[in-house]
Amino acid sequence: MLKRQLDIDLPSGTSLFLWGARKTGKSTYLKNQFPTSKYIDLLQARNYLKYSTNPSYLSEELAAIDNIDQPIIIDEIQKVPALLDEIHYLIESRNLSFILCGSSMRKIKAEGANLLGGRAWRQLFLPLCYPELPQFNLLHIFEYGLLPAHYLAKAHSQRYLEAYIADYLIPEVSYEGQIRNLSSFARFIEVISYSNGEMLNYSNIARESGVSSKTVQAYTNILCEMFLGYLIRPFSPKSSRQLITATPKFYFFDPSLPLLLRQQTIKALKGAEAGHALENYLMLELIAYREIRNKRFCINYWRSKTGLEVDFILNKGKIAIEVKISNSLANKELKAIASFSQEYKPEAAYVICLEEKKRLLTLVSRPIIIYPIEEFLQDLWQGKII
Repeated sequence: MLKRQLDIDLPSGTSLFLWGARKTGKSTYLKNQFPTSKYIDLLQARNYLKYSTNPSYLSEELAAIDNIDQPIIIDEIQKVPALLDEIHYLIESRNLSFILCGSSMRKIKAEGANLLGGRAWRQLFLPLCYPELPQFNLLHIFEYGLLPAHYLAKAHSQRYLEAYIADYLIPEVSYEGQIRNLSSFARFIEVISYSNGEMLNYSNIARESGVSSKTVQAYTNILCEMFLGYLIRPFSPKSSRQLITATPKFYFFDPSLPLLLRQQTIKALKGAEAGHALENYLMLELIAYREIRNKRFCINYWRSKTGLEVDFILNKGKIAIEVKISNSLANKELKAIASFSQEYKPEAAYVICLEEKKRLLTLVSRPIIIYPIEEFLQDLWQGKII
């Protein structure tokens, strides 16, 4: 068992939506955290049929239980959106707490279902993050990924990931998104893997996928709504003709997935593919830290029209982060972050790399900290970065 970092502490009468992709470990976590809670799994056919046919059965069932002092857990809530009205009533009438767990908000939004009008907190449940790993090994992360069952597998990593893509990612996302052309969506998944961590060119992806640009945007939104990927927008503090201000970047929610989709493996921490994987991984750590520690900072990227780019801009320009798959950085590799630092004067500028020791550089009168990747992650999770 891996100790997860998330700590759910709900005040009396408060409920929670817990969202996250399949196999991130939501159900296991909740059963361990709330062993005495009533647990309803809507993936079970009998539960699905019972509550979808008659949502009021939930009220009747709970009326027979006195002194409910633990949250009632309902897993895969998106399967029966009509239950949310009944849950709303029980929150109001009996001051009960619920943890509503799901892997997609799409069906609930599409049906205009009751999202409890602010009576429930929202929390993402993510794959493994740095403090949860038994050991830190980037090559293992890139090969096995960060889904708990995959990460802990001692062999056959590719078979597990192939099954995840073939048996969940493509068919279930297609079902949730009401995608009729399964082959075009499967082709899109492969094509967008080549744009992982890159600015999205919807026209190029559409041409290679055999669908329209509008369809590509819809497919991308479905992946994000099912917590299988993230879009980050460009940083633009003011109107400027010299900046890219409209095109988002896309990152998969697990660094191993785009590598498998491209049928690539990383055997050594060098080269462009390892650099992209490291950038993807750091993006996921930033998201995990923000969610688990309940921080509220935005994540953007910066790119000028001359091609200078900084991977991550945090908290509206206060922190700049560049990721390099290098164990010996040269000053010429720091042109982009030096340019950003000179123009926008962030409070801190970091270059995350594979060097062994942390060091400080001063370029164009602005300090830049060169950070070994694991030391940066330690400081991030200790609250020393943001």
